[in-house]
Amino acid sequence: SVNVALRKSLDLYANVRPCKLYPGAKTRYSEVDLVVIRENTEDLYAGIEFRLGASDTQELIEILRKKGGNLRSDSGISLKLISRTASKRIVRFAFEYARKRGRKKVTAVHKANIMKFSDGVFLEAAKEVAREYPDIEFEDRIVDNMCMQLVQKPEVYDVLVCPNLYGDILSDLCAGLVGGLGITPSMNVGEGIAVFEPVHGSAPKYAGMNKANPTAAILCGALMLEHLGEEKAATKLEN
Repeated sequence: SVNVALRKSLDLYANVRPCKLYPGAKTRYSEVDLVVIRENTEDLYAGIEFRLGASDTQELIEILRKKGGNLRSDSGISLKLISRTASKRIVRFAFEYARKRGRKKVTAVHKANIMKFSDGVFLEAAKEVAREYPDIEFEDRIVDNMCMQLVQKPEVYDVLVCPNLYGDILSDLCAGLVGGLGITPSMNVGEGIAVFEPVHGSAPKYAGMNKANPTAAILCGALMLEHLGEEKAATKLEN
């Protein structure tokens, strides 16, 4: 699949994962048609990590202890980065996506009740951008509650916009609602560039075994055609 380094180097900042229920898919649900839009470049996936036992890790632990942090000396550390710039960019992308495709609601997913200085930035940026789109309904959900809501009543949700980690997790949950990763496409989008792939990435271990479901790859083709403005061809391929 498109890895973090490639996404960052090409600035493929938006990951778009439609989860739509098609006739014949094995599922417990009868009505699901939502899109998870995931910020691709920061959050805990920014890759700024400090390995357990390394000298620079211990230096960081000592600095944080002086600031009042209660850190164990045998800790590994990953830094969570949420910027206003990236947050506003991905939320604006979500609203533009919703407006262009006739979708009615955008839901920002976060944990700002606990992580006030990281997810709090994302939530405030989302609220600020939402005011620019009065024609589209806006709401926010705490991520753990969002998981429950999606399992209970996925039909009431439309476009979900999330920081990187939550988008990764929720998109797999949503894929489970509609039959699995084998029928869920995705695209990674930047300014003037886009890459299309099934949510599951490549599956070389299944090559030649007649086990892989090609639906996700076919739907990626439909996403690509739609992105290029070939709506009629995209609809024909999806159908």
